[in-house]
Amino acid sequence: MAMAARLRSGLPLLRRALKAGDLSAAERSVAPSAVLCPAISNTESARRFASGPPAKEQKVKVPLTMFGVSGNYASALYIAAVKANTLDKVESELLSLVEASKKSPTFSQFMKDLSVTADTRLKAINDICAQAKFSEITKNFLAVVAESGRLGHIERMAQRFSELTMAHRGEVKATVTSVIPLPPEEEKELKETLQEILGKGKKVKVEQKIDPSILGGLVVEFGQKVFDMSIKTRAAQMERFLRQPINLDGQ
Repeated sequence: MAMAARLRSGLPLLRRALKAGDLSAAERSVAPSAVLCPAISNTESARRFASGPPAKEQKVKVPLTMFGVSGNYASALYIAAVKANTLDKVESELLSLVEASKKSPTFSQFMKDLSVTADTRLKAINDICAQAKFSEITKNFLAVVAESGRLGHIERMAQRFSELTMAHRGEVKATVTSVIPLPPEEEKELKETLQEILGKGKKVKVEQKIDPSILGGLVVEFGQKVFDMSIKTRAAQMERFLRQPINLDGQ
């Protein structure tokens, strides 16, 4: 297939760029989200994250600096989950709620509807948590989010929380965008290349995305860098080059 050939042609180029460290032609920075406002105020709701009297204060360092409302909420949840030793469980519960909202348009609309009263939101979330048998940390977190009217941001919060849990486990996500699924052998080759760059102590986790609009090639988001080797970007660069005026004064 022509698309498969295009995809394969982009992989060696990407591998050379990664190993050589020459990013000038293929990288663009990923800017962090702007700081919107503090995540959680010092209220009774905010103190719900930790259930029961604290036996001993445990200092927890957040592995990544998060910005914006979603980042601040995710950081607060991370600290609470680490202290309760329920990090993996909380992540699983949060992601399951996000998946449920995607499958139910009614539930999704409910979470985004700001006209719903805080009491109604809180009762609905408590019922859901009880039925799903969520942990106290997750239940208390969702109660705070519901009361603050930010249920519509729960998917982004879950994404940021997953970034923190991955950093906690020493994992680094590489998002690979192509027009067709990356064949297993090429995914393995790319993963091994990225692993060589990271070295020991870190583990690469590859996530594939399909986007026909890039026309061919690959776009790899890795850490805070984006390696854009798509046919779409190359064509745009060529178009800009061809549109440049020709200077004949020197002849």
